[in-house]
Amino acid sequence: MAIKHLRTAFASQYQPGQPAGLSSGESLTDPGGDYEVLHKQMKRLFNSKPGKKYGRFSEDVGEHPFSSWLKDFLEDKQTFSSLTDRLFGQWQELLTGSPEEFHGHLMLVHEALADAEVIYLLIIESDSAMRFDGKQALDATDVLSLSRLNLALRIEIDDWLQDKGENFLTLVHSRGTGDAGELFIKLSGFTNQIDVEKETMTFLDAVEAFAKTSEPEDAGKVRTRAYEFCKEQHALGEPVAIDALSEFLDESQPERFKEFASQSAELPESGVLHPDHRKVKKLVRIAGSGGGMSLSFSSDLVNQAVYYDRDKDALTITRLPKALREQLQKYLEARE
Repeated sequence: MAIKHLRTAFASQYQPGQPAGLSSGESLTDPGGDYEVLHKQMKRLFNSKPGKKYGRFSEDVGEHPFSSWLKDFLEDKQTFSSLTDRLFGQWQELLTGSPEEFHGHLMLVHEALADAEVIYLLIIESDSAMRFDGKQALDATDVLSLSRLNLALRIEIDDWLQDKGENFLTLVHSRGTGDAGELFIKLSGFTNQIDVEKETMTFLDAVEAFAKTSEPEDAGKVRTRAYEFCKEQHALGEPVAIDALSEFLDESQPERFKEFASQSAELPESGVLHPDHRKVKKLVRIAGSGGGMSLSFSSDLVNQAVYYDRDKDALTITRLPKALREQLQKYLEARE
């Protein structure tokens, strides 16, 4: 990867009702070095973030002009500096009207990958830290947070400009971001998010139904491979393409799952699903909690080391984990 352009601005709103403060840096071309390291860490946080949303730019360019400005930049109708001047100015204006306090760094990154180009719009937060100054006096300072990313947007440029689909935007919008989170969405012009819950159920139902067409000893392998593929895509920050999943599940018959799923499930026209990887884990693990009890075990252990009696609603577990067995023995000895 290589950063083609990057620029940051620090925006602050400490007194709602008063103009927000803004201090912008220089527009950088091919900055390399530490900037690449920082961006790589932000991307790692972005890709690992659960509950991402997917969508496209709003068609109301008057209310959400970012897409228009960005397109002018990509078509060489304005410079990166001009683009970010406009973007930062709108962010300052939005924060000025905010009823809540806010401070953070807004960073726009234009990145070239091996086969595509992407744009990242990120809010980088700060952590408090202590240090000794030159006179060895204790001093408090702020440093960039390398462990939190609560507001961010990724734009797949080729998919957008070549009209390859409806979901070329990926949004991180964490809970607790308050008014700033809503203003960030307004700034980016993100809209038309897909139903991740629905697509997760579509994915799970299709894989489960496909697994049942296999021999019992192979069904578990199908579920495991489907989960592994989904997990790998999540680590890359990418959705699940049905044709790629189909080939991964059965290399000898790469079309088999795709054909099965197209007949048994309501797949999107794009042939791409955005399942929540946390819920996809149900394919390989059975878990539940309540009434002072919490259980989790691999689904492969059902009728192997875990037996469920439906009539008695009872669970029998054999081959207990060593740590659990030792805890139980110590507990019973203490009670006796």
